[in-house]
Amino acid sequence: MPGQPVPGQPVPGQPVPGQPVPGAAEFGQPGYPVPPGYPLPVQPPKKRRGLLIASIVLAVAVVLCGGGGLAAFLVLRNAETGQGAPNPATAVDGFLKAVYTDKDADKAASLVCAQANDKAAVADKVDEVKKLSETYKTPRFKWNPPKVDDQAGDRAIVSVQLTMTTGDEKTAEQQLKFTVIQKTGWRVCEVG
Repeated sequence: MPGQPVPGQPVPGQPVPGQPVPGAAEFGQPGYPVPPGYPLPVQPPKKRRGLLIASIVLAVAVVLCGGGGLAAFLVLRNAETGQGAPNPATAVDGFLKAVYTDKDADKAASLVCAQANDKAAVADKVDEVKKLSETYKTPRFKWNPPKVDDQAGDRAIVSVQLTMTTGDEKTAEQQLKFTVIQKTGWRVCEVG
């Protein structure tokens, strides 16, 4: 029938649900009243990119400055203290006694130069020597008196033959070369 609305078809002049009405403001926008009983629309918060960028830059600056301070602390912390040994051979002999006889990582580390003083590496070596006691029957370590092969100013090369003998008469030998330097006395810097 003409003039009768068809179900599902829009009626001319009537608003279509879900589509904006020409010339009308959207619901909740200024100029469009909110009907009573409806909550006020929540506006999304404004993005604060400037604050985010400033926070990131500040965090990076703190990390860089803090990292530099930490590095300086670590370098200065490892500065050599104490006298060191009076000569290169005595430095090597003291280091060998600390590792193989006393099995004392702190004592051994105190005989190592600041540049090479990695306390974890020294402790690992002492632990390795301790494990030999569990692996072999009563291991004993001895070495010939350290011999200075080359010395130039504050640097020396010292050689030692290290011998391990077990309770069941097994023997192992190892030739070691130490680089020793002098600052506040002689200290071991490298073992090869």
